[in-house]
Amino acid sequence: MNASDPASTAPRCRFCRARLERIFVDLGMSPLCQTHIEPHELNHMERFYPLRVWVCDECWLVQLEEYVAPDEIFSEYAYFSSYSDSWVEHARRYAVHMIERLHLGAASFVVEIASNDGYLLQHFKAAGVPCRGVEPAANVAEAARAKGIPTTVRFFGRSAAVDIAREHGQPDLLLGNNVLAHVPDINDFVAGMRILLKPGGVITMEFPHLLRLMEENQFDTIYHEHFSYLAFNVVERIFAHHRLRVFDVEELSTHGGSLRIYACHAADEGRATTPAVESLRKHEIERGLCSAAPYEQCEDRVKKTKRRLLAFLIDAKERGKTVVGYGAPGKGNTLLTYCGIRTDFLDYTVDRSPHKQGRYTPGTHIPILAPERIRETRPDYVLILPWNLQEEITQKFADIREWGGRFVVPVPSVNVLD
Repeated sequence: MNASDPASTAPRCRFCRARLERIFVDLGMSPLCQTHIEPHELNHMERFYPLRVWVCDECWLVQLEEYVAPDEIFSEYAYFSSYSDSWVEHARRYAVHMIERLHLGAASFVVEIASNDGYLLQHFKAAGVPCRGVEPAANVAEAARAKGIPTTVRFFGRSAAVDIAREHGQPDLLLGNNVLAHVPDINDFVAGMRILLKPGGVITMEFPHLLRLMEENQFDTIYHEHFSYLAFNVVERIFAHHRLRVFDVEELSTHGGSLRIYACHAADEGRATTPAVESLRKHEIERGLCSAAPYEQCEDRVKKTKRRLLAFLIDAKERGKTVVGYGAPGKGNTLLTYCGIRTDFLDYTVDRSPHKQGRYTPGTHIPILAPERIRETRPDYVLILPWNLQEEITQKFADIREWGGRFVVPVPSVNVLD
């Protein structure tokens, strides 16, 4: 639908600078999703920002406005990748694959942008491949250094790329998992990758696929830390604008459906473009991602999911059932805030990260406890907030069946697991 307030000053696209006039979905007001509340802060004021998503009618980039500077969000961060076993295993498989595909060894160099706590680079280090992380969150970078991963604490862009190349050299492999969507200045970021990449080198980027978000109603993956929501056609266009060529793409199951793109310098003729590139490009066009129609249908599906989730929770409470949450991820906080779910519906939630335990979810103030609390209290239902880790979580807590407990997945629609 078109924005209805003519008096408002429409923002501009962060890639092509066209005026944004079409709203993709409006999730109301929401706090920053990783600002978990400490007990002494419960009576303090919290800042909420619009969670209104636009789509550009010129380049079709789906995006949030920048309400908060990245250094306020990411300089001290509560997300540590190593607390997900399945994600660490995904990283290990990636490292093995890239070492084999690119013939990486002791004479090679790998750089990861947004390297978090070293969850991925540790696998290159173990294989004897020199590596370096680039991570803006000092607290998270310290955990990587404790693993022996050299880490530059800095936001990435043109300036950082020049300095890293001068001080440490240009990498054979430059990678970033779930970072491309997190940068407000996507042009500066992609231009920086071109500067840093060695001639003949390869870039890989993983990011959630917009098509999967739309078709599977993954609206809870929208939060302020995600500035952009990316389709393959848009990313290919952005990279080409900065003289980088996407020569291969893989579709992954991670994070509800992601893409892994492979790119090189536009002048690099040594890497043939695979058929997968043209195939996915055409598939997105066939699904309408380069036209207005599919973007206008998403908000109604989001509202329907909200109503169904609340109906389930109301019914469970009316029947005297206990409901708790599993996880305190960014997507969970979007879901809880948008749906108005507080301790009247969820007694508590649990999370493996000790950096979140003892705190409260932002906005909704649901206590975050250690996972063992589930076995102590034996709830009737456990609502899985990081639904992308559904298999890992249900395996770890398969014993809830002993007391008749059941898992519930909220997206794409409410599903009580057998």
